Amino acid sequence: MNFDDLPPALRSTFLPPPRLLMGPGPITCDPRVLQAMSHQLVGQFDPSMTACMNQAMALYRGVFRTENRWTFLVDSTARGGIEACLVSLLEPGDRVLVPVMGRFGQLLTEIAERCGAQVHTISVPWGEVCAPEQVAEALDRVRPKLLATVQGDTSTTMCQPLDEFGRLCRERDVLFYCDCTASIVGNPFETDGWGLDAVSAGLQKCLGGPSGIAPVTLSDRAAAVIRERRHVERGIRAEGDEDAGGERIRSNYFDLAMIMDYWSEARLNHHTEATSMLYGARECARIALEEGIDNAVERHRVAGEALAAGLAAMGLRLFGDQAHRMHNVVGVYIPDGVDGEAVRGRMLTDFAIEIGTSFGPLHGVIWRIGTMGYNARRDAVLTTLACLEQCLRREGFAAPAGEAVAAALDVFA
Repeated sequence: MNFDDLPPALRSTFLPPPRLLMGPGPITCDPRVLQAMSHQLVGQFDPSMTACMNQAMALYRGVFRTENRWTFLVDSTARGGIEACLVSLLEPGDRVLVPVMGRFGQLLTEIAERCGAQVHTISVPWGEVCAPEQVAEALDRVRPKLLATVQGDTSTTMCQPLDEFGRLCRERDVLFYCDCTASIVGNPFETDGWGLDAVSAGLQKCLGGPSGIAPVTLSDRAAAVIRERRHVERGIRAEGDEDAGGERIRSNYFDLAMIMDYWSEARLNHHTEATSMLYGARECARIALEEGIDNAVERHRVAGEALAAGLAAMGLRLFGDQAHRMHNVVGVYIPDGVDGEAVRGRMLTDFAIEIGTSFGPLHGVIWRIGTMGYNARRDAVLTTLACLEQCLRREGFAAPAGEAVAAALDVFA
């Protein structure tokens, strides 16, 4: 097909429309991250590239609040980071315990099953979190190799307290993994302080970047388990290379033992680095540390509280246990008689603002509105509330005029 024969839409450059992304993620990127990603490529083993890799490792130690040597990035979406951790830590037949409080606990369950693990779960109603006593009882009953959990589950907006889980795992010699994609930098997170062995994240929430690369950190204990399964790829094997005795990790791309070799001083080739994503990830971490992690968490807390106050003042009912809600995502019931999708459509077409619905039993029941990363700021929250009020009025809901913005301003004040 000749270029001139293509439809006009295919002959022109794609330009995305302006949007204010106030859903549960992805979010509007920080302009500084977009600028960092526009830089020219260099070779993946150029000294400047390996220096950038080392800098990213150091910066993410600060983000994760850890001293772990093995703190690096997996070229994948956040889900790939989850899969890399689980497929590298779990061998077929291993027992794993997963607390499930929403869709993403169910995702951990499915990925662990695909690893061939024997998966045991603790389930609580969506909108609640698991208590340490439940986890302690299950750990004693199941005796797993690994406890795998999600800190912030955006499907329910809940934030699972983790501070007791690490102690429970250490007392029982159980590895402790957490996916903190939706929560890190917007909520307190302490890798070393809470005794975590493996953590994976993503950029597209409170870190203010795009999806496409997954920060990971591993304790020495987790790294040792993974190194016991280390195998060197045939095509790059050199004289003297010896494989470890454990079973080979069942994914090539997500083999953390090989990725660790790639990020180590050995620089064993594993894949071609996603250079632009690395630039963006480095900038996300730099911005977070420049602000200060505690300051970033507080900014998200205030923005989330302002949004929640505004929604309540509008006459809407918040979803879930508010004592355990994430700072950065608020769930709110769609009012009776209101077409939730029509409101979301109006928000997008009339005001270029995106808010989210949810999954499974909450689909069409709640909206999820995020205040994350670059959008965890006063003007974004106030604009979203004012526009949502107008959309609700158009759908026949008698929202009190101006009360939502006034309530949010009180919180910001």
